[in-house]
Amino acid sequence: MNLRTLVFATSFFYLIGWSHLAAQEISGTVSGTILDENREPLPFANVVLLEVNSEELVTAVISDDAGYFTLQTISEKEVFLRITTLGYTSYQTNPFVLRGGAEKNFGTIQVQAETTGLDEVTVNAARPNVLIQADKTIVNVAGTVMAEGNTVLDVVGRSPGVFVDADGNISLNGRSGVVVLIDERQTYMNAADLANFLRAMPADNILSIEVINNPPAKYDAEGAAGVINLVLKKNNINGTNGNVHLGSQYNGLHTPSAGATLNVKKNKWTSNASLNYSEWGRFIDLDIIRRFQVDGGLSVFDQEARLKLLRSNLFFSGGTDYQINEKHSIGINLQASGQKGTEDGNSLTNISNPKNSDTNYLNALNDSYSDNYRVFGNLHYIARLDTQGTKLSADLDFTQMDAGSLSMLSNSYWTNELTGEGTSDRIRTGNEMLYTIYTAKADFTRPLGKDRELEAGLKGSWVNSDNKLDISKSVEEGVFNPDPNSNHFIYKEQVLAAYTSYKGPISEQLNFQAGLRAEYADIEGNSVSSSQINTQEYLNLFPSLYLQHQVNDNYQIVYNLNRRITRPHYRQLNPYVFYIDPLTTEEGNPQLRPQYANNFEMNHIIKNAYQLAVSFSQTENAFGQIMVQDEETRKTRIQMQNLDRTQNLSVRATIPFEFASWYSTSNMLQFDGNTFQSQLGAELLDEKQFSFMARSQHNITLPKGFRLELVGIYRSPFRDGQLKIDAMSWMDAGLTKTFYNDKLSLTVNGADIFRTMKFRGNIDFHSINTDVRQYNSMQSVRFTLRWKFARGEQFKVSQRSGSTEERNRLD
Repeated sequence: MNLRTLVFATSFFYLIGWSHLAAQEISGTVSGTILDENREPLPFANVVLLEVNSEELVTAVISDDAGYFTLQTISEKEVFLRITTLGYTSYQTNPFVLRGGAEKNFGTIQVQAETTGLDEVTVNAARPNVLIQADKTIVNVAGTVMAEGNTVLDVVGRSPGVFVDADGNISLNGRSGVVVLIDERQTYMNAADLANFLRAMPADNILSIEVINNPPAKYDAEGAAGVINLVLKKNNINGTNGNVHLGSQYNGLHTPSAGATLNVKKNKWTSNASLNYSEWGRFIDLDIIRRFQVDGGLSVFDQEARLKLLRSNLFFSGGTDYQINEKHSIGINLQASGQKGTEDGNSLTNISNPKNSDTNYLNALNDSYSDNYRVFGNLHYIARLDTQGTKLSADLDFTQMDAGSLSMLSNSYWTNELTGEGTSDRIRTGNEMLYTIYTAKADFTRPLGKDRELEAGLKGSWVNSDNKLDISKSVEEGVFNPDPNSNHFIYKEQVLAAYTSYKGPISEQLNFQAGLRAEYADIEGNSVSSSQINTQEYLNLFPSLYLQHQVNDNYQIVYNLNRRITRPHYRQLNPYVFYIDPLTTEEGNPQLRPQYANNFEMNHIIKNAYQLAVSFSQTENAFGQIMVQDEETRKTRIQMQNLDRTQNLSVRATIPFEFASWYSTSNMLQFDGNTFQSQLGAELLDEKQFSFMARSQHNITLPKGFRLELVGIYRSPFRDGQLKIDAMSWMDAGLTKTFYNDKLSLTVNGADIFRTMKFRGNIDFHSINTDVRQYNSMQSVRFTLRWKFARGEQFKVSQRSGSTEERNRLD
């Protein structure tokens, strides 16, 4: 164990030892702890502060996993507190008046379970689909038609500022480098694996989506563009509850899905488990025209391809929590998944030559198989050291992923129509990847009085990966001979981090939070095949500053400033060469450096629902997928490289509106100005692009218990480095009907109804002139049948947080 690891381990266990600290008798502006009829903490209860006469909302919060809540407000009107949660009777306090700087602590508040059975409970009200808070935007997914029949990836793409392309890559406010968390735990997967994972997860499992553009210091600095946190549903039914669903989608391919969720509580034990199986498939129609300037004129490569992708996913998630007493709890979580996929493709390339009238042809057949097995385990401990908010949490995580693929690329070449006189060759590629990750973290929160709070934490992660790429070639039907591009790559990474943050009031109307996170990284990439070792070692500081100006009860301005990092995916640092076709290769880049982003945002929030946000981001060493052409061989290679600088200026408006009790809408309009600057070889990339995106979602309640949701999205032309992308738009719709007192539901969802989500792009940079056209069979119809069951009294399922970084970069 080296010195840095020893220092970290000592500090980690010392931080856990803080649990002996005595609690101070302090309180927030309005605070308390909610208990159920058995005097056990009741988490995730809705706590709202309302004006007495109008019952207008002053502020609101959700109780934490220990039932504790605290609200802050500058209102001096007569108000009352109301507590509601499914399955319990509503609790309401007597009216009281808050004066400036006053503190009111309700102590423990005990609520009673509904006397009626669970099956008779009817929820008539619904929260707004989008709720704007000072530090994040919350998209409520539960209960919507889109959630009932779609996947998590579908609903993530409908969140404010979020864009998901046809390949499942996620960007936020026009920028890449987004980290996706599930209950504040990192997914630890690359973009492709994450997209497949989110496609396999039903959106009905999600309670809400939190979009955090500028995360505070307690979050990992990873993710230059921000964080998207998926909050899973939490159940509070004592005994047993759950649901079973069956579904099917058709988009030219028939892909079924099925799953079940079960939650059980008995005394101090709370357990949950879910098992989901799904298949996902699509056809990809691809047209690429590449133009090469050669001696004598222009040579044109006109390629048409059709690919068929089919993937099956089996995913299990389970956990058990034990409430030692009212202050301490421990638990474990386990995730296990298996994915298998096939990809069959056929492409035909016509090659014109300026010196003669001959046309050369290349026909490439691709047949590949892949599998991916992943296990994630989490052991967690939470201590509530007093009733006022002092808290200590610790997590130990283990992740292992074993992924492999085998592909055969068969190529035939001929001139004009002389197919029988041509030649052929084959390229066989096998790839085996094994990743193991250990993480440990501890977080401590300490209220200091007068709405002041101190947070501190430590985290360490240790990553080992082993990647073997075996390439061999044969001419005609001959034997396969090893290709020099075969590679064996071993990657090791150690990241140690510490953070602290402090928040408190400056005045009655101004609150601030300042934080600093330090991360030390020690990285080694060893290309065994080429005897090449690349190392990186760096210590970075990531400050963050948050200022909230509460102008009045209905209007606040929030300022955010922070610095963040995005480290390369492990596979991107591997100097591999992967053949897309005989003329096109994708290559790794062992010299790829992390990208750093400095972000600023000013967010105007009105009535916690309307939003006007202005943000600016400047990213150094920004990642960009760069295409390089060899004019002599007329071959193309694609590689992720560092751009010198990119800048993004964004203006985003969120406008909800309720036309009637049965018809509401949520609308988002975003304007982006992007600048890309970098020296690429002998040429300077200096491009500017203005773009905008609009999203409109409509929720309509129809007679006979039908509900309809419509979502329309338009994105204007925009640029991504070298690539200029044309405008695209699409519309989705969903219709649901419930039966048997809402126990049974049938949902029909249509995606890309008018078949307009088509990708068109162009690169016109230096000697590169390439056009791309692609459609991914997004037009589809999906049927979902879901049965919900419940038996017993009320219970809770606590939310836990685990480690938060490394799995997202698995590749």
